[in-house]
Amino acid sequence: MSGRAGAYRRFITTAFATNVRAALAYRVSFITAVLFMAANDLMWIAFWGLFFSRFPVIRGWEIRDVITAWAVVAVGFGLATAIFGNCRPEGARLIMEGRLDYHLSLPKSPLLHFLLGSSSVAAWGDVLFGLTTFTAFVRPAPGDFGLFILLGLCACAVFVCCGVLVNSMAFWAGNTESLGMQVMNALITFGTYPLDLFGWGVKLALFTVLPAGFVSYVPVRLLREFDWLLLLALLSFTGLLLAISGAVWRAGLRRYESGSLVTMRG
Repeated sequence: MSGRAGAYRRFITTAFATNVRAALAYRVSFITAVLFMAANDLMWIAFWGLFFSRFPVIRGWEIRDVITAWAVVAVGFGLATAIFGNCRPEGARLIMEGRLDYHLSLPKSPLLHFLLGSSSVAAWGDVLFGLTTFTAFVRPAPGDFGLFILLGLCACAVFVCCGVLVNSMAFWAGNTESLGMQVMNALITFGTYPLDLFGWGVKLALFTVLPAGFVSYVPVRLLREFDWLLLLALLSFTGLLLAISGAVWRAGLRRYESGSLVTMRG
């Protein structure tokens, strides 16, 4: 088992390094995209800074909590789309056009090959923004920073799983790219707003139908006041979502094999 895990780790590292080298082939474009994305995120922090300068506390949330939420979401979404780029809504188009056949012909997991097949250059700006703002404004202790990294990885897993679930619907429902864009935008939008502003009905939806609560609200609570049970709940939910998204993908893959387009990739 450890040998298999090591093989997958090496595979992910190699694919990731290949995508980074491809992005760095156009170095100026890469740096520009990263900086513009980080600047775009910073503008939102500036907005919340002005807002909280007038209203220091909103339903128990302070500016520190909003910055933490933004930082976790930015790191999670950035890692998800920078490393597992085909979790983005565009992945559904690849399934519709029959371009999944290339990944089926390769060793290792077809899902892992599919997810690692592309990378978002600008997403590194989100990662840079999240790490920088959390360090500069929240000024965490070393233990809190380690917890922040773990929570960012959990958020990354949630984004990837939601992308896999929506893209997998393309096996049955056709092109779900527009639906995927709405789901991703909703995750980011609700994940970067103080969830205590919403009523219980919306909160319930944000912990079930659209798991934005696990992307930011739970991490904010854990970084504000650590709780082992809450961390265990987050890790359990993340593991469950990974299992569900993998099962849905495999079910869709059986349908895809029965009648897909065959394409060649150069």
